[in-house]
Amino acid sequence: MSARDHHHLERFVAAQEPIFDAAMAELKAGRKRTHWMWFVFPQMRGLGSSPTSQFYGIASLDEARAFLSHPVLGPRLTLCTEAVLDHRERSLREIFGSPDDVKFVSSMTLFALAEPDKASPFRLALEHWSEGLMDPRTLALVGEPP
Repeated sequence: MSARDHHHLERFVAAQEPIFDAAMAELKAGRKRTHWMWFVFPQMRGLGSSPTSQFYGIASLDEARAFLSHPVLGPRLTLCTEAVLDHRERSLREIFGSPDDVKFVSSMTLFALAEPDKASPFRLALEHWSEGLMDPRTLALVGEPP
């Protein structure tokens, strides 16, 4: 981990590199079929208990902001979210299956909090699939009122 990467964001870049094109193809097709949720749509550390979810969990809003500002990760998260938004006629359960549908809402909550733009794709996803409601467990972990 470099001094400039004190959040260790390169763990996401390394995980995404071999699978990103396939993940995008799945999202464009409207159905996630393989295992990449943790590092493509990360959520707050503490929401999952597996070693993988802990490793890829985001520790703070500051880390989420750094993720969004990262020259590779931020644009990829936006592209992936926009690909999901292209399937508004489908439910999150149809797109992601369970429990990844819940993880998506958690991830969108985290990045909507980190991104002040009210028209961000993260907020648009919450508006569409969650009636604008943010995940209460994510809110609790970042210290935001529900």
